[in-house]
Amino acid sequence: MSSPGSPVYVLGVGMTKFIKPRGQVGYPEMGYEAGIKALADAGVNYDDVDTGIACYAYGDSTSGQRVFYQFGMTGIPIYNVNNNCSTGSTGLHMARKFLARGAGDVALVVGFEKMLPGSLRAVFSDRTNPLDKSFLMMVNTRGVDPERPGTAQIFGNAGREYMEKFGATKEDFAEIARVNHEHSRRNPYSQFRDVYTLEQIMESPEIWDPLTKLQCCPTSDGAAAAVLVGEKWLQGHPELREKAVLIAGQAMAT
Repeated sequence: MSSPGSPVYVLGVGMTKFIKPRGQVGYPEMGYEAGIKALADAGVNYDDVDTGIACYAYGDSTSGQRVFYQFGMTGIPIYNVNNNCSTGSTGLHMARKFLARGAGDVALVVGFEKMLPGSLRAVFSDRTNPLDKSFLMMVNTRGVDPERPGTAQIFGNAGREYMEKFGATKEDFAEIARVNHEHSRRNPYSQFRDVYTLEQIMESPEIWDPLTKLQCCPTSDGAAAAVLVGEKWLQGHPELREKAVLIAGQAMAT
């Protein structure tokens, strides 16, 4: 494994409110709001940014350029990242690697999503579904119900396998949802801010064993952003050192 390189820090972050996907706000507006908030929180100008990374799973090619052009036409490289549920963390991983190895000093990572209402579904019907082998495996091992959300079946089956291998219980998974819902009441940007007991979560309608409705994410529109800086750049701006948060560890695997 290659060396991690120089330290990289998160200097500022920004986020929009997450809302139901009803077409009320466009992705350029959401991405711009999150990016401006991150730049303001970091205390840097867009002229300081030398790398732009846009993260989204639903959208046309170069949607990232459409968002970043609003910050300024400075000629920096803009990368578009699409990696399903790990899209945002993939963008952060990419930015950290660039900066750690000296391929930049300041990166702005902006994640945004404008979704369709309802459960997730394939956008392109004329080509191989990238999850075809996963669904084939489920057909042969757990069964697939075409009337239920496919994503919930994938994660639910993964949860059942984990329970069988390691002895986890349905209550263990429900507790994760209980904690997340409890956190939401202190986050003004959350789409939903209701708090539930463990019993309420477990007794809500089952989507796919062991997952219930209150354990499944709703589709949402929203955006978030982060400004990352390298050690060398931060040494030249000692007044910002106090607010910089070191990325102490990060890993990515497929």
